[in-house]
Amino acid sequence: MYDLLLAPFVDYAFMQRALGGSLLLSLGACPIGVFLMLRRMSLTGDAMAHAILPGAAAGFLLYGLQIVPMAIGGLVAGALVALGAGLVSQLTVQKEDASMAAFYLISLALGVLIVSLRGSSVDLMHVLFGTVLALNDEALALIGGITCLSLGFLAIFWRALVAESMDPLFLRSVSRLGAPVHFLFLGLVVLNLVGGFQALGTLLSVGLMMLPAAAARFWTVRVGPMCALSVAIGFAACACGLLLSYHAALPSGPSIILSAGAVYLASVLAGPRGVLRSRVQRHRHRVA
Repeated sequence: MYDLLLAPFVDYAFMQRALGGSLLLSLGACPIGVFLMLRRMSLTGDAMAHAILPGAAAGFLLYGLQIVPMAIGGLVAGALVALGAGLVSQLTVQKEDASMAAFYLISLALGVLIVSLRGSSVDLMHVLFGTVLALNDEALALIGGITCLSLGFLAIFWRALVAESMDPLFLRSVSRLGAPVHFLFLGLVVLNLVGGFQALGTLLSVGLMMLPAAAARFWTVRVGPMCALSVAIGFAACACGLLLSYHAALPSGPSIILSAGAVYLASVLAGPRGVLRSRVQRHRHRVA
């Protein structure tokens, strides 16, 4: 049992870094995913994950695989896409979801093109899918800083976030925090995606944000426990994914996301609000 579960993390520094970085990502990103889901903005997170690609690719084109230039580029690109999609929806008849889809598709194609101008297919795979097993001190510091910022924001604006997720019109009618909190929250989404792309890539970083949150929804209806459970699921998915990657020689990022996906599917079936429990309750109601 020791060789199976603990030895990889005890014996190898790269596994310790991968576990530490992925756990930090879960701690900051999973609660953000809960609020995205409650706001019915899950696909917005996916769109923003694609939107940061051209900025990260521009940083790669100028400085190579250095975390700070790529992170700054990704942050700027994500902010520009969010601003552009918002302006289009405000100034034209097009809805925000359609404009966001258009912008993120353009961003995805542009990012792949930029990486292809200088890098190889290996570099492209690194940007798209990350290298969690190659996290360095710089990347861990960036992820840790973003996690601390996320937790601080959640602690300060918790009540406003919950209120806006449940009834945004009510919050804006009784407080001036509605609009500022909304835009600050979107900025935090981009920051967490930027922190995640070094480990999981721009295509998979949103998976660690959304899958644990979606799984937790089947077990509780209260926001606080839902956030805590999503973090716990994220922790378990990271540990299981890294162990699966180590023992089966599989890519680490996809293994982490597939582990979270397995928990989600189990929650869909067996959770208190899942398929099986709902069918049993409906059957008992009919019999009664």
